[in-house]
Amino acid sequence: MSARILVVDDILPNVKLLEAKLTAEYFDVMVAHDGFQALDLVQKDQPDLILLDVMMPGMDGFEVCRRLKADPKVTHIPVVMVTALSESADRVHGLEAGADDFLTKPVDDIALFARVRSLVRLKMMMDELRLREQTSNNFAMVDPVGSEIEQDVRAARILVVEDVKAVADRIVAACDGAYQVTVEPAVSEALALARGGDFDLVITSLNLNGGDGLRFCSQLRAVEETRQIPILILVEETDRKRLAKGLELGVSDYLLRPVDRNELLARVKTQIRRKRYQDRLHANFHRSMTMAVTDALTGLFNRRYMTGHLETLIARAGPGVRGLSLLVLDIDHFKAVNDTHGHAVGDEVLREFGGRVSRSVRGIDLACRYGGEEFVVVMPETELAVARKVAERLCRHVAEEAFIVKGGDLALPITCSVGVAAWRPEETGEALLKRADDALYVAKREGRNRVTVAA
Repeated sequence: MSARILVVDDILPNVKLLEAKLTAEYFDVMVAHDGFQALDLVQKDQPDLILLDVMMPGMDGFEVCRRLKADPKVTHIPVVMVTALSESADRVHGLEAGADDFLTKPVDDIALFARVRSLVRLKMMMDELRLREQTSNNFAMVDPVGSEIEQDVRAARILVVEDVKAVADRIVAACDGAYQVTVEPAVSEALALARGGDFDLVITSLNLNGGDGLRFCSQLRAVEETRQIPILILVEETDRKRLAKGLELGVSDYLLRPVDRNELLARVKTQIRRKRYQDRLHANFHRSMTMAVTDALTGLFNRRYMTGHLETLIARAGPGVRGLSLLVLDIDHFKAVNDTHGHAVGDEVLREFGGRVSRSVRGIDLACRYGGEEFVVVMPETELAVARKVAERLCRHVAEEAFIVKGGDLALPITCSVGVAAWRPEETGEALLKRADDALYVAKREGRNRVTVAA
């Protein structure tokens, strides 16, 4: 995995050392020698990750990080602070400024490359979600999510997997009042809880007496329900190789023992914010996808989705297929409804008609609004005779009960005409649709409020 890395340090030997290490691992390296130059470079040529020294003249790394995270255009770029400062208070200071991690000089190569690759993977995934959200925003399909730092962390749920009671109690005490914490010492039970518990974060030790912490992390990442839950692991200072392995497996963050309360809270808050941000991006994406394939007025699928669905069913059809039928429905004299009562009443009629169509077909059938007052029902595994009976029942269901509109002040008699066609082997979806549509126009010519089967 390649990426552009910006190294920011005022000491030339430090820059050259990191540049050589990263270049050897096939990363594209950019260099800045102070905070001002770094901010300028980030704006001009956005890197995928920033390795930022803390102790620099003019503007220290904490201030550079704060400015980066306050800028909506670049706030998504991961920042790893690299410094000789090793106190927990310094790490907390960096995390509160928005840093994603804090590496102490001299930098351990295994930890460095594992963390860089982990954060670059995360950024690429988030970039794709942000791009999709931007596309949806351009069409005014969803509301903007905002930035990661703006996400609310209240009422977050945390699962703690720790079989040493004293350690678990300290984590619970640190999070008391701010988060909902569940403790489970057994790995098998914890995995079941995580799959059904809607947790915002999992905190686990790598060293578990009752199981392998790394194996537990890999299981979380292997299961669909838990793949996106951030994982914060607790590791010993001497366990760098297993830490690197954990980051390769998809662990989100780590804490070195002994655990400092303030650092724990800072890392927990960062991970929950990121999870909430990612969840909202996913929700917006799914909402935009739904809006792209559904009709806003009736809630049925739209023409684009129906066409793709029909072609998929035909592509899968084989000698053993029981049948595939299509209904094309049109509201009779709908123009007169609009002309006499206005388009608002016409919209009410369309909504109610769509509802009656949807309630009259089976779960495996696909009902859609094809356009205007025309609707289509795709009926897989359905022979022509059965489709005709469904169409006749639907036609009666529309005609027998008046459409109540304008808040109950108006009852309109509405009827519809239906064309029915069954798929022939080697026939395209377009050809099938045309035959059903031709049958519909025959029904119109013969007096409306009837069903006609295609020849």
